[in-house]
Amino acid sequence: MSQQTDVVVVGGGQAGLAAGYHLRRRGLEFVILDAEAAPGGSWQHMWDSLHLFSPAEHSSLPGRLMPTQAGETYPRAQHVVDYLTDYEERYALPMQHGIRVDAVRRGAGRLLVEADCGTWRARAVISATGTWSRPFVPAIAGRGVFTGRQLHTVNYRSPADFAGQRVIVVGGGNSGAQIAADLSLDGHVGVTWATRRPPRFLADDIDGRALFDVATARRRALDVGRTDTGGVASLGDIVVVPPVRAARDIGLLTARAMFTELTATGVRWPDGTWAAVDTVIWCTGFRPALAHLAPLGLRGRRGHIATDGTQAIGEPRLHLLGYGDWTGPVSATLIGVGRMARDAAQQIRDLLH
Repeated sequence: MSQQTDVVVVGGGQAGLAAGYHLRRRGLEFVILDAEAAPGGSWQHMWDSLHLFSPAEHSSLPGRLMPTQAGETYPRAQHVVDYLTDYEERYALPMQHGIRVDAVRRGAGRLLVEADCGTWRARAVISATGTWSRPFVPAIAGRGVFTGRQLHTVNYRSPADFAGQRVIVVGGGNSGAQIAADLSLDGHVGVTWATRRPPRFLADDIDGRALFDVATARRRALDVGRTDTGGVASLGDIVVVPPVRAARDIGLLTARAMFTELTATGVRWPDGTWAAVDTVIWCTGFRPALAHLAPLGLRGRRGHIATDGTQAIGEPRLHLLGYGDWTGPVSATLIGVGRMARDAAQQIRDLLH
C-alpha cells in the first residue's frame, strides 16, 4: 500500500500533537503515524505516583489549556493521558495508531516513509518519536553477572512490586529522586539511592514554570551572542515535587556514591564493602529514538542529527521535534514544544509553497 501526502508526522505524543495543530492551521495535508495502540504517548507508561513539575495551566499544548485536576496542584500522569486523548479528538487530528515506522528514505522528489503496513510519499517529514523507547543503561563492571532483577525507569510502576526487597535506585536526576522517594515513603522496601555525584536539589519554590523561563532566556541570550548563564543546569538537577520534599525532609532521601561493580548477588561500594541487593533500578536517562532516520545518512554529535532549530541541516525536508534542547529550548516539555512546532510548521509551509 502506498499513499501520498504533504507531511508525515512520525510519533503521536505531545510533540506530534503540537505539530498536527500547527500544520492544520497552515492548511497542509498531513498524517500522524503513532506506534502506540492508544493516545497519550509515553505518559501512559509512567509510574503510578508520577506528578508533573508544573501546574496544569503551565503544562498545556497550543490552543487548549490543560484543565486542573481536582485536589492536585501538580497533575498526575493519567491526567496528562486524558488531556492528550481529548486534544487528539478535539482537533480531529488525522492520527493512525498502532503503526510502526521502520525507515525514512529519499525517493523521486519525495521522502518515503516506510511503515509496517505500507509506505507514505511525503513532501516533508516531522520526526517526533521522543526518547522513551530508547532507555539508556551505563556500562558498569559486573552488570552481566548480577543474578538479581535489573530494570529501567520505563519498567517501574509502584513500590508494591518490591515489598521486602533490597533495592538500589541509580541516578541523580528527577526520575531517580522521585522513584527513590516513592519506594522510601512506602516503608516496605529497603532502599539505597546511588548517584555519580551529590544530588543537586533546586530551591523548593522552583517548578516547571521557572525552569521554562530560565531555559528560554538562556536560548535568547545565546542567539544574540551574550554570555552563557548556564540556564537550568546552573540551578540544580532535581525539582522538589511534594513526594521528594517529604522524603528528603524526614531523612529518607540521602544518596551515597555510586557503587564500583555489581557481583552475582550484590554491589561493591567505593570503600570496598559489599552489600546484598535484590533489584537495581536504572534511572539513567534515555537516548533519542532515531533509528528510522538512519537511511538518510545524517550525522551529528552524540547520536544527534545536526539541526538548525528543528530543521535537519543535511535534509531540509526533515524536522526533528521534541527531543530536547538541541531541537529547541525545553522542546521536550508539554509547554515548550508548542513554539518549536509552530516554527517547524511554518518552515515546512514556506518550503512547500
